[in-house]
Amino acid sequence: MTIRFGPFTFDLDTRQLTRDNAEIHLSPKAFELLATLVLDRPKVLSKAILQERLWPATFVAEANLSNLVAEIREALGDNARSPLFIRTAHGFGYAFCADATSLSIGREPTSDRPVCWIEWGAHRFPLSIGEHVIGRDPDVDVQLDASTVSRRHARLIVTREETVLEDFGSKNGTFRGSERVAGRILLADGDVIGIGSVQITFHTLVGSMSTDTQVRSAQ
Repeated sequence: MTIRFGPFTFDLDTRQLTRDNAEIHLSPKAFELLATLVLDRPKVLSKAILQERLWPATFVAEANLSNLVAEIREALGDNARSPLFIRTAHGFGYAFCADATSLSIGREPTSDRPVCWIEWGAHRFPLSIGEHVIGRDPDVDVQLDASTVSRRHARLIVTREETVLEDFGSKNGTFRGSERVAGRILLADGDVIGIGSVQITFHTLVGSMSTDTQVRSAQ
């Protein structure tokens, strides 16, 4: 997925932030934080949710999060007092506040080839390698038009070896079967996923690790 905001292009698949075709360096955690805020825009995400997303099941000082925000603002030329991109909700958390557009950019045929899919009733959503957002917004990859589904509810991270499901701090939760998703979990063929009250089914053409395995950040 590629997203454009202001003079910037943000490619989640290649993990690049560019301006006028010049790449802007971000540390891995800063990139992940920016991706989280952009994908869940314009929702304000609490510091607790952001810390859980970035450092699942790990205690870190709050200063680590504020340092990442400062790194992103410096990279974007943003100002905390009059922000164009990253807004602070004082005493709570942060939000991405700029207008952004998701772009459809052609890729090599091998990477476009679906390796798994989501079924929702008569609807089928083929998924190629990369990140795919599930939600109610019209520009997401798996659009579920239901009142209990958040605008950007969850995401699937698809590789050649596995598919990972991650909740975006949604109001009504994301579930694999009866298990509420916290952090990231691996999916297996036939898993039933609850997006709010909506039930969808995951299918894959490739093998997957046991669904009892929890994925932890390598960072």
